[in-house]
Amino acid sequence: MPYQVKGVVALSKGAPVTIETIIVPDPGPGEAVVDVQACGVCHTDLHYREGGINDEFPFLLGHEAAGVVAAIGEGVTDVAVGDFVILNWRAVCGECRACRKGQPQYCFDTHNAAQKMTLADGTELSPALGIGAFAEKTLVHSGQCTKVDPQAPATAAGLLGCGVMAGVGAAINTGAVQRGESVAVFGCGGVGDAAIAGAALAGATTIIAVDIDDRKLQWAKDLGATHTVNSKESDPVEAVKALTGGFGADVTIDAVGHPAVYEQAFYSRDLAGRVVLVGVPRPDMEITLPLLEVFGRGGSLKSSWYGDCLPSRDFPMLVDLYLQGRFPLEAFVSETVGLGDVEQAFEKMHNGEVLRSVVVFE
Repeated sequence: MPYQVKGVVALSKGAPVTIETIIVPDPGPGEAVVDVQACGVCHTDLHYREGGINDEFPFLLGHEAAGVVAAIGEGVTDVAVGDFVILNWRAVCGECRACRKGQPQYCFDTHNAAQKMTLADGTELSPALGIGAFAEKTLVHSGQCTKVDPQAPATAAGLLGCGVMAGVGAAINTGAVQRGESVAVFGCGGVGDAAIAGAALAGATTIIAVDIDDRKLQWAKDLGATHTVNSKESDPVEAVKALTGGFGADVTIDAVGHPAVYEQAFYSRDLAGRVVLVGVPRPDMEITLPLLEVFGRGGSLKSSWYGDCLPSRDFPMLVDLYLQGRFPLEAFVSETVGLGDVEQAFEKMHNGEVLRSVVVFE
């Protein structure tokens, strides 16, 4: 029998979100219904509300979540009712050309639930990133559920579902930060600070945080930055070079997604260094670089999709490290809020007042 729950919906482009009655169907083959315990408020949800992803309104927002499996459909064997899971938007297919090459972290045909959740009047909803977790229950493909240690609080664990994993993965997976290397991270919001924490976890010895906000730079120091640069007050390229013996960093990470910032990251790296773009640019943004500089500096220019993560591998590992006191996952939770506070949380996020607001469900 379908479930009737409350959820946060963006009904039209740019309009404030509203709490609506959501109809969640019983899970079909390969699907699962999850009781959502906590869901982070991510910039991606704001992009959906503003029409920056696509125009398939109305959207059921929320995707950075953890909870407990409430029901499973026919043929589901990877999770069971009662499992504590983090939701992910990379449920790998196992059959596309990336999966067949042994690179499922790049899966090009990820799974979502086949059925649609709807409003009470039957209007079909588009769940954010195929998840839609600003709701008491949500319907997903079972492959979107990654079982982890239930000792981890849902408020912290759920953040691995998007922003924290994107940042950590940009450093560890895409940037392949090694012990003793130097790293410069441009943009110290949730994703950038997660990249800093990831660089520290990987053993980087010089970790330079670059931002225009001193409050964010302090957050970066709390999460592992060894040096900070306020790029309003000094040239970040020269500052990074000065902190790395005049050479530049081994790995530079653009967590903003802006051409001017990317150019700073490009010129701040050492010869044969790696530049990683994890911030999401707008569709109209372009960048021009001297091709001789691209060639002459060597190394690599990489984009990081979801931190190039494989949820089944990375989520349990990071939760275990958190429970061992080796990864400060809880430090990303700035506040917990209710379902009715999402619009205010968007405003705080836009103003740079929080790393993450997290919606909790009683």
